[in-house]
Amino acid sequence: MHWSQKTIQLPPFARGCHLITSRVIRELALNHLVPESLDYIHTAEGLDDMPAHVKSSLLGCSLSIPITNGTLALGTWQGIYLCEHRDRAQGRSLVLTVMGDEG
Repeated sequence: MHWSQKTIQLPPFARGCHLITSRVIRELALNHLVPESLDYIHTAEGLDDMPAHVKSSLLGCSLSIPITNGTLALGTWQGIYLCEHRDRAQGRSLVLTVMGDEG
């Protein structure tokens, strides 16, 4: 198994919260971590099929979000994202499950 690490330098920031997502993606994108050019065995659905499986495994395929007072308890900078890894993907189905007591 091959691991890769990269250290990036950020400039000084003023006090507060700073969104650095674009900088991180520019320096370390998923396509660089899981390139389509590797010799994958599972290629039955196209060149992007096996890399898509690996990317999905890295990011996970489920999440749990608490509900507080009838709303999703997400932080200011949090959201729900669909990370599509296929070039010509079809529609996706989501299974949403709510568990808890009425109150």
